[in-house]
Amino acid sequence: MNKITSSAEKIVQKNLDAYNSLDIETFMSCFHNEIKMYNYGIEKPSAQGLEEVRKIYHNLFEQSPKLHSTIIKRIVFENKIIDHESITGRLGNENPIEMVLIYEVEEEKIIKITAIKK
Repeated sequence: MNKITSSAEKIVQKNLDAYNSLDIETFMSCFHNEIKMYNYGIEKPSAQGLEEVRKIYHNLFEQSPKLHSTIIKRIVFENKIIDHESITGRLGNENPIEMVLIYEVEEEKIIKITAIKK
């Protein structure tokens, strides 16, 4: 595992741990100032910039006290981390939601996330 791969995986894991702890400050500290979030197959970002991302996740954390993501499978490929996740407690929903998230890391921060939803 090279240095780029190692640091990319560490920042994504830190982000996931903060997500599971509902720790908005640590969660946000993992993102690059120019973060962009996409839904797979849609060209326009669903969110971009720290302010938009914070607003979305602050609301999600507030409305989802039992929010938790479990990694089913992780692929580490250079500065890209691909996680197949099972998410429970989202907006009070007890049924698990499966998603694939592709994280791209630059300068030890997550700069892009592409979500593939079932």
